[in-house]
Amino acid sequence: MAETPKVVPISMRRLPRAELPADTVSLARFLIGKVVVREMPFGRIAGRIVETEAYPRRDPAAHHFRGLTPRNRSMFLRRGHAYVYFSYGNHFMLNVSAEVAGVGGGVLIRALEPLTGIDHMEQQRGTARRVDLARGPGRLAAALNIDRSLDGVDLCAAGPLWLATLKEPKSTPDHRIHARRAVFAVAESPRIGITRAAHRLLRFYERGSPYVSGPGRLRR
Repeated sequence: MAETPKVVPISMRRLPRAELPADTVSLARFLIGKVVVREMPFGRIAGRIVETEAYPRRDPAAHHFRGLTPRNRSMFLRRGHAYVYFSYGNHFMLNVSAEVAGVGGGVLIRALEPLTGIDHMEQQRGTARRVDLARGPGRLAAALNIDRSLDGVDLCAAGPLWLATLKEPKSTPDHRIHARRAVFAVAESPRIGITRAAHRLLRFYERGSPYVSGPGRLRR
């Protein structure tokens, strides 16, 4: 008889705003390894962040570059709020506001490693291939039921969408899984799919993670 796979418990705590770096680039790097949590009526969906992009102040590639508008107002909230927008008429994208109130800055969450609510992610995405459930910002938003109704949500407070960090339980069925998640290398590269300021090294990702978006060369 085949051995039943062990279920590794996942323990998380909410990230308070005081722990978030008050700088867009620093926040983009800091968020690698943290968790996006989506609360739904049927339960919780969560994924560990493995890829981000920074859009700091005065960045010509950023939505906030030309100033505050009704569409981008959430980018000007103090760090730790959701900025959700609809991209090219195809999909939603999740960003985290990253500066002090009144200053535009955002971190695009590009990819997640699924942790909980995987059955729902598979249903939303129409695939059972786990590495493809949230590999890319559009897939990520679809998998977690993220849309414009979540724009402006405080990600550091209790609510439908929040940020967390993994806690190491005192004992686990498989400590190696937790060790891998606790120790990893963060790499940087130019951002993907932009033309302005395209040379800047403002994309951060967990080196070697199969959940990072793009071809293999973008995960090394």
